[in-house]
Amino acid sequence: QVQLVESGGGLVQPGGSLRLSCAASLTLFSVDSMGWYRQAPGQQRDLIARITRGGSTIYADSVKGRFTIDRDNVKNTGYLQMNNLRPEDTAAYYCNACPPGERYWGQGTQVTVSS
Repeated sequence: QVQLVESGGGLVQPGGSLRLSCAASLTLFSVDSMGWYRQAPGQQRDLIARITRGGSTIYADSVKGRFTIDRDNVKNTGYLQMNNLRPEDTAAYYCNACPPGERYWGQGTQVTVSS
C-alpha cells in the first residue's frame, strides 16, 4: 500500500517557525496534486495548502503570507514551511497525495504553538 509519513511537528513559541515534511512511498512524478490539511481538537479537517505537479499553489486565507507549500518530485517528498506561527495554528497536520483517480493520507503530525 502507498504510505505517506509526516514529520517535523512539535512545540513552538508564537512567532516561531517549523517545516513539515511528507515522505511518500510512490513517485511524485505520477502525483497530480499534493496538499496539507489540519484538524484542531473537536474541529473538522480543513485544507491549508495545495500544489500541483506544475507548481500552481492555493492557500487558505488563514495562512496566506505565512505558510509555503513545496514538493520535490526527485526525493518523493512534500513540504510545508510555516512561519510566524500563532496559537490558533495548533492542530494535527496531515499530508495527502492524489495520483489520477486516487487519494492517499498520512497519519498526521502534531503542531502546538504555545508560550
